[in-house]
Amino acid sequence: MSSFSGKSEKGDHELGIHSEPVADGVYRPEVDTSGVNEKKLMRRIDLHVVPWLGVLYLLNFLDRGSIGNAKLYNLERDIGITDTQYLLALTVFFFPYSLVEPASNILLKKFRPSIWLSFLMLGWGIIMTLHGVMHDYGGLVTLRVLLGLFEAGLYPGIVFYISCWYRRSELGSRVALFFSSATVAGAFSGLLAAAIENMHGVGGKPGWAWIFILEGLFTVLCAVASFWIIQDFPDSAKFLSDTERVFIVRKLQEDQQFSAGGEKFKLKYVWDSLKDVKTWIAMGMYAGFDGPLFAFSLFTPTIINQLGFTATAANLLSVPVYAWACIVTVVIGFWGDRIGHRGMLNLFLFGTGLVSYIILIASRNPSLSYFAVYLGASAIYPTIPNSVAWVSSNTEGSYKRSVTLAMAIGFGNLNGAVSSNVYRAVDKPWYRLGHGIILAYLAIGWICSLIFFFYLRYENAKKAAGARDEVVEGVDNKNADPRNGTFASVEDARREKGDRWSGFKYTL
Repeated sequence: MSSFSGKSEKGDHELGIHSEPVADGVYRPEVDTSGVNEKKLMRRIDLHVVPWLGVLYLLNFLDRGSIGNAKLYNLERDIGITDTQYLLALTVFFFPYSLVEPASNILLKKFRPSIWLSFLMLGWGIIMTLHGVMHDYGGLVTLRVLLGLFEAGLYPGIVFYISCWYRRSELGSRVALFFSSATVAGAFSGLLAAAIENMHGVGGKPGWAWIFILEGLFTVLCAVASFWIIQDFPDSAKFLSDTERVFIVRKLQEDQQFSAGGEKFKLKYVWDSLKDVKTWIAMGMYAGFDGPLFAFSLFTPTIINQLGFTATAANLLSVPVYAWACIVTVVIGFWGDRIGHRGMLNLFLFGTGLVSYIILIASRNPSLSYFAVYLGASAIYPTIPNSVAWVSSNTEGSYKRSVTLAMAIGFGNLNGAVSSNVYRAVDKPWYRLGHGIILAYLAIGWICSLIFFFYLRYENAKKAAGARDEVVEGVDNKNADPRNGTFASVEDARREKGDRWSGFKYTL
């Protein structure tokens, strides 16, 4: 049994004030939550929140990357395009995919997850189905732009949505569980493409067209179901009782998520994100793994194919690579929650990725290169949920967090426009240029992770020394500095400053 009072767990010294810990921020103090069983409640929340999000992201990743499988079944020849045109069609996807993500997250907060996420899914499912009836280069480019537009909001939206349900120490494992569906999609896409290709000639359509049509129609069906399946935020979720909703909000506020009880939109929160140096460091970190991620998902079958395997064999040989990535992603997610040192994990994972691509550049042995693909998968995929949890847990204020995550993810995704062009047909079978560019991305991610770690440690030290203390009316604090803000109460300071509040401790 457990209950939360809404009081800060930090002592007077850590708060930088000489008074009792604040108690005026209790969410709905008239509600008694002492009878709530936390473990049972969290298991129920996990079942209602995480699995369906995993299904959505599986379909998102599957639909986005299926063009890589279709390419192996003569897509280029049948619609009369060159390899350069194919790469350009992949590239245009990323511009709308990246640019609309911050706006999409704000709309998610305004229209509720059940409506906004389902709407996005319905749109991209229809666009995906239309891929099966395109017949020229213009049609392909148009559909890839529209697909990027509708798919843009799902990933940052889900990440933000999950961060509104769980404490910082619970976030990594949940993000890893939902994100592991991306690895399942990578494995499943190869099996599915190999099976669907057997429909070649049915209805007068080639096998690659049926890959798009069947996957798109299934996405549309799941989108319709999502309007009823997706839950909204904790303070309004229908599957919780009133007491349970209060319990969850208080629990989040205890974890320094002060906006958990609801927050009205202010343009100030957007500017807070834009002015925060952490946002810009996170953007570099996300570029470091998103560039490699998109290259990996789009070209793994092609890379294996050029190592001497047939198209179907290459699709099938990509399956165990993704299965391994799924296992590692989940293990790292739970381990990160347990040890709490996400910065060190990030450095280790990016380092592993650097080793894998050095091997790919140097290798002239298909077996060694295939092993390096496994090593790359076990580095790239688990880095993403670990980084998401790290950035999210150090950004307070629901709107600020939504904008920060969307900007970081959006900029990371924009780099897919680069990495989708680096594996050129003229460089086969070893693709040294492509591997070298991905190696550079991983190095950027490692450096940004190191900078992020030292910046957070520096800020924690400053807060502990009282250098970030704000003036609170009626509180005697010799360290208080008007330059850090002046507030009527500690509660006001927490709400207005978010993670910049002197009592907020960053997680390393």
